[in-house]
Amino acid sequence: MPIPERVYLDHAASSPVRPEVAAQVAEDLAGGLGAWANPSAQHASGRRAGALLSQARARLAAALGVDPHEVLFTSGGTEADALVVAGRARAVPGGRVVVSPIEHPAVADSAAAAAAHLGAEVITLAVDSAGRVELESVAQAVAASPGRAGASLVSVMAANNETGVVEDVAGIVERVRMASGAGPGQEGHVPVHSDAVAAVGRAPVDFHGWGLDAMSLSGHKLGGPVGVGALVLRRETLLVPPTGGGGQERGVRSGTQDVVAARALALAVELAVAEQEAEAARLGGLRRRLLEGACAVEGAHATLPDDAVCLPSTAHLWFEGVDAEALLMALDLAGVDASAGSACHAGVARPSHVALAMGLDEEAARATLRCSLGPTTTPQDVERFLRVLPEAVKAARRARASRG
Repeated sequence: MPIPERVYLDHAASSPVRPEVAAQVAEDLAGGLGAWANPSAQHASGRRAGALLSQARARLAAALGVDPHEVLFTSGGTEADALVVAGRARAVPGGRVVVSPIEHPAVADSAAAAAAHLGAEVITLAVDSAGRVELESVAQAVAASPGRAGASLVSVMAANNETGVVEDVAGIVERVRMASGAGPGQEGHVPVHSDAVAAVGRAPVDFHGWGLDAMSLSGHKLGGPVGVGALVLRRETLLVPPTGGGGQERGVRSGTQDVVAARALALAVELAVAEQEAEAARLGGLRRRLLEGACAVEGAHATLPDDAVCLPSTAHLWFEGVDAEALLMALDLAGVDASAGSACHAGVARPSHVALAMGLDEEAARATLRCSLGPTTTPQDVERFLRVLPEAVKAARRARASRG
């Protein structure tokens, strides 16, 4: 039986593999280039695979505007985030891990685990009603005080994975440097990390221009395969790894590297970055149409204010008198794939921690909808979504009313 045509509006969770990437992976797996060999082996096949890995690292670095030695391959954004948070907590025992309240679970849960098991103190920054970090709270969180351990890390995402709001990363780094009085390589330096999984390929990202020490990204949000990502890490930033091993990836992430996946990630990022400006214009227009049409539904609200800088690919709403689970089910039955927020908490009925941090009450935070657009999204997709949305909202309200 053929799969019915659906409207896919969940590119922030995972985007289809790009045809160019799929073709390269298929060729690599067929063995023609020898990408299957262990790149650490000293024989000819290993050296050939090692050269391919180095080329992939250099290509990815060029696409991101960083140095090749700063690129470490990981299994995805979650691992990259966890390596930074836990690695800094181990490097500075009892230090402060400073995070925003709208972080992805990969950062938030890693910080909580660092507090529970590594003795770290977790400090949460303040955000405004759009989820933007209040810069003054950064200085207060980082500033030294007598009898208190120094900050070991500040981690704020470049763009939120639920709402799409873009943070002032450069401003945050500047406040950290002013409060600590030290830059990279100097005593008292506080590294700043940004989870850029949602931002890379969708908005301008400037690792060195922002002054970052670490940055995470993931392949499957950009048209690469699931299971590969990268951590961009300044050479002078110390991370204590959770395990031993062969010392690959500068000793931060030991284990045999997946050359096929590394090459796929490099190509996916190259393509996404090359088309980012044009896609931003196209998807921005579709986002405006989606929000305009959706907000015409009674009791529908755009979560972000009009003046918020946000990703052109993410439209975030909340609806009066519904819960997200019922709304998503109604949309699913109507042939639309969307989400309430991070897919990493899929299947768990809970209010959005991002919406709560922005000041929405629990009822509104349980009624959110994220529509995320991508390379395959068309104007027809948006119009079909808008046609089925009113009935889906009505069905969700009836379902909620029936439960009392």
